[in-house]
Amino acid sequence: MAQTPSEIRYLTPLSVDVKKKKYCRFKKNGIKYIDYKDPEFLKKFLNEQGKLLPRRITGTSLKFQRRIAQAVKRARHLALLPFVTDMMK
Repeated sequence: MAQTPSEIRYLTPLSVDVKKKKYCRFKKNGIKYIDYKDPEFLKKFLNEQGKLLPRRITGTSLKFQRRIAQAVKRARHLALLPFVTDMMK
């Protein structure tokens, strides 16, 4: 018994991946300076353990990813952000 294509059933629905184009939010908004004294803004670039999120996830350009890393390091040094945590968010 040959099945026609309309009779084939799938366990999971077919998903069509529509990827949004990643963009650097700093270039788009014209931000030139990343303030290390604003921990709430810097938390957007950290995961639950307090590690920096990579560029491929955030879409940040290399120039601003380096600035974010430097700002997070400064904020950690001044105890505005923790070095290590279990559930930050």
